[in-house]
Amino acid sequence: MKVPMVCEGGDFDMKHFHDIVEMRWSRRSVLSGVGAWLAASTGIGCTSKEGGLSTEKASDHAGLVVDAPLVFQEVPGASDTYLEVPAGFRADVICRWGDPLWPDAPPFDPYQQTGQAQARQWGTNNDFLGLLPLEPVQGRDRVLLVANHEYCSVAMMHPEPRHPDGPIGDQQAAVEMSAHGMSVVVLERSEGLWERVDSELTRRITAHTAMKISGPVKGHRRVRTDADPNGEKVFGTLHNCSGTVTPWGTVLSGEENFRYSFRFVDEPGKPEAENHRAFRLAADPLYPWDRIEPRFDTAKYPNEPNRFGWIVEVDPFDPTSDPVKRTALGRFAHEGAALTMTPDGRAVLYMGDDAREQCLYRFVSDAPRRDGAATTSLLDSGTLYAARFEADGTAKWIPLTHGFGPLVGENGFQDQGDVLIDARRAAHLVGATPMDRPERIEFHPLTGEAYVMLTNNRKRKNADAANPRAPNEDGHIVVMAPGRSTAGEADHTADVFRWDLFLLAGRQTLPEEFSDMGFTAETTLDGRFRGPDNCVFDPGGRLWVCTDADDNAVHGNGVFVVETDTQRGAYARRFLRAPIGAEVTGPCFSADGTTLFVSIQHPGSAGEKPCFERPACRWPDYDDQLPPRSSVVAITREDGKPFVPTQS
Repeated sequence: MKVPMVCEGGDFDMKHFHDIVEMRWSRRSVLSGVGAWLAASTGIGCTSKEGGLSTEKASDHAGLVVDAPLVFQEVPGASDTYLEVPAGFRADVICRWGDPLWPDAPPFDPYQQTGQAQARQWGTNNDFLGLLPLEPVQGRDRVLLVANHEYCSVAMMHPEPRHPDGPIGDQQAAVEMSAHGMSVVVLERSEGLWERVDSELTRRITAHTAMKISGPVKGHRRVRTDADPNGEKVFGTLHNCSGTVTPWGTVLSGEENFRYSFRFVDEPGKPEAENHRAFRLAADPLYPWDRIEPRFDTAKYPNEPNRFGWIVEVDPFDPTSDPVKRTALGRFAHEGAALTMTPDGRAVLYMGDDAREQCLYRFVSDAPRRDGAATTSLLDSGTLYAARFEADGTAKWIPLTHGFGPLVGENGFQDQGDVLIDARRAAHLVGATPMDRPERIEFHPLTGEAYVMLTNNRKRKNADAANPRAPNEDGHIVVMAPGRSTAGEADHTADVFRWDLFLLAGRQTLPEEFSDMGFTAETTLDGRFRGPDNCVFDPGGRLWVCTDADDNAVHGNGVFVVETDTQRGAYARRFLRAPIGAEVTGPCFSADGTTLFVSIQHPGSAGEKPCFERPACRWPDYDDQLPPRSSVVAITREDGKPFVPTQS
C-alpha cells in the first residue's frame, strides 16, 4: 500500500493523517460507551477479550453464546489455483455456473451454449447468498438458497471472441442476458454435507423476467417507454450484487452496475443525458446487448436505464410471483441493503452506492410491519436519507425529500420521483459525504452498530475524516453507532449518530507515522487484508470479511475472521484463500453455525488478458476443456461441529 505524503489538491499530508489517527483513538471511548448502553438497553452482556478471543460468556439474549474461542491455523496468503481452508475444515462446491437446475435442463456445454439453455442453468458470478429455512424432510435439513448473479466474465465465457456482427455475437449476448439475475434452489443436508435437490421452488430470474415497479416512481414520466407506456412493468434485473433476507421471508437484491449494459452516445440536448453521465454510461458498453434488444440503446429508449438501479424484492417461496422494484429506496449502484426493525415495527435499511465518491443511504418506512397484505408494501412508503460525516465523530442523516433545501424544481426536481431517480445528484446537493466505494453493510449482533465496507478509491484527491487516504488504494471499514431514543434504547431512526474508523486496510508494513491502521499487534501480515468488500457477522460478534483486492494474483483474495473489540482494534486472521483471479462474496452462515456458505467470483481472471483458452486457472473442475466456473462453496468442520458460536 502506498500512502502519499501529499495528495493532489493539497489536502492530504502526514500531519493530516496523524490527526485522523489521533481522532480515531479519541473516539474509541465514545463508541465503547455507545456499545455499553446498547448492551444495557438490549440485555446483551459485553465480553472482555484476551488475544482477540472471547473469554467471558454474555448474558442470555436470544440464546447467544459467545464464550467459545474460534481456533484454527491461519491460511497463508499466496497465489495458486486452489481454494484453501484451514486444517480440520472442508470446502465443497454446491452450485457451479452452468449446472442444470431442472431434470430436463440441458447439461453445461460452453461450446454449444444458448440463451435458452442458460436460462435453465445456474447463472454466472454469483454474489449475494441468502438462506431461508424450510421444513426438514425425513430428518434431513433443508434450506432455500437465493443467489445473485452479478455479471459475466465475457473473455473466459465464450469459446469464440466477441463478434461485432453476425449470429455468434447475437448468441453470446443472449447467453449473457440469461446468465444475469438470480437463482433460487433447495439445498438438503445428508450425512453432514449439502447438495442441491429438485424442488418446485427452483427458479431462475434473468434479464427477461417480468417485474413490477412500485412506490413513488411507479407510473412516473421518466420510466415510461413504448413497451410500457404506463411505467409499471419492466423486464429483467441486471448486475445484482449484494442483498439481504427480510424478516417476512423475502429477499432484497441490489442492482448495481447496470451502466455496463446500455449504449450511450453523449450529445448535447439528448433526453436524460445528464442522468446517463452521472452513471457513466458509455458508447462502447461491456455488454452490447442493444444489438439484439434495442431497449438497451439510450438513443432510442432514453428512459430504459431509469428502470434499473433499484432494490428488487423477490418472494422465493412463490416461483410464479413477479419480483418488485422498490423505488422508494432510491436509484443508484446498489451493493445491497442491511435491514433492521425498530421497536414499533418500522423497517430501516442502510444502503451503499458502490462507486467512487458516492454516498451512504438510509431508508425508514412510514408504516410498521403487520402480517398480511401490509407487509407487501412496507418498503413503498418512507423517507430516504443520505449521510454526512463530520470530523468530530458525529454524523447526520439528511432527508432526500422533494422541496427540502436544493431539491426543488429549479434544480430539476419536479417531484419525489425525480429525487429518487436522481438520488446520487440529490445526495451531493444536500451535502452528503462522498465515500470510497461503500459496499456491504452489516449490523453487529451484540451492539447494533453498522459496519460499512469501503473497498478503495484510487482516484480520490481530497481526504477527509471518514475517508482519510487520498488516493485510497486499500480501503477501510467505518463503524456507525445508532442514536438513542429518550428511553435510552438504540434508535436507528435518529437523525444524528456517531461514527468511527474501525480499521484502515492494507498488507504492507508502513512507516512508523502510519503504523496504526487498527489491526492488533497479534495480526500477522497474512491477516492484514486489502479491499474489504462483503462481510457477515457470526452470532458471537466476529466479523467475517471477504476481499476484492487487485493483488489477488500475488496474495489471493479470501475470507478473514476479525474480532471486533473496539478498545484493542481488529484482530484479523485469514480463514480462506481463493483461487487465483477470484474474489469472495456472499458470506452467510447456516442457522446451526456448522456451515459457512460463500461465493467464488471470476476465478482465473488474473494475468494478462485471460480468455477462454488461457485462464489463470480452471477451478473448480480442472478440466482443460472447461473454463473456470464461479461457484457456491459450503465450508464445514470435518468433525461436523459448529465452528462459530451458536444458539445454546
